[in-house]
Amino acid sequence: MFAFLLVIMLLTAINYQNSLIYLMTFLLGAVFVAAMHQTHRNLSGLELALIKAGEGFAGDDIPFTFRAAASDENAAAIQLSTTDRHLEHQNVLAGEPLDLVFLVKSTARGYLGMDQLRIETRFPFGLLSAWSWLRPVANGVVYPRPISPPDKGMSSTEGDDESEERSADGHDHAELRPWRTGDLSQRVLWKRYARSGDMIIAHWEGEQGSPQWLDYGAFPGVDQELRLSYLSAQVLEREKSGHPFGLRLPGQVIDPDGGAAHKVRCLRALALFGVPNPLNRVAA
Repeated sequence: MFAFLLVIMLLTAINYQNSLIYLMTFLLGAVFVAAMHQTHRNLSGLELALIKAGEGFAGDDIPFTFRAAASDENAAAIQLSTTDRHLEHQNVLAGEPLDLVFLVKSTARGYLGMDQLRIETRFPFGLLSAWSWLRPVANGVVYPRPISPPDKGMSSTEGDDESEERSADGHDHAELRPWRTGDLSQRVLWKRYARSGDMIIAHWEGEQGSPQWLDYGAFPGVDQELRLSYLSAQVLEREKSGHPFGLRLPGQVIDPDGGAAHKVRCLRALALFGVPNPLNRVAA
């Protein structure tokens, strides 16, 4: 439309031999050429990298944090967008990296990725648009939506055999098992390792008794996704109470522990249960 306007003005100036219309036509044409170079220059040299793929529950907005850095000159009015969402215009100053948080809507548990992110600018006059695409490789993690189970007493204890081994007088008792990847080094019986060469893990239990287990098999006849939602709610409940707990899933066991890191580990296990890693397909 702008170019069409210039053509009409030029034809009018030629027809009427009007110097003022000539002046306005060439002036607006120069503005157009300057805007073309400035718009491209505004985006050229901008670096954008995904530094953190967020985590959250199904149905929530999952944050993806990007870091933008302008090389020599400021990058003004940068907009990030996908097919259904956009981040308002941001100004990135030269030499001052800026973290941008882009929210992605989640619908189901598992991995959450972004097919492509559009980086666009219309600076300075809005006449032209310069853009590029970013295709992040990393994926966020979506936890199952917590749903309180109808019977909260469905979490299981360690089992009859282990309960028989506990000390009746309340003294500490150690449960021994072979070392597995991810175990804390503080729990390794190093003296025993020095004697036999076997890495053994000791779990100590005190007067409070055995930690409860959250068990996938405690909800017979329930749909898999609903089971995971039940377990997700129980993980939050147990972490809030401050009591140690473990998680049993088919093919995976997370030993009893406590704290925020243990809660996240259990939620991630629930989120990714039975879900193939999309990065493996990309590598293949």
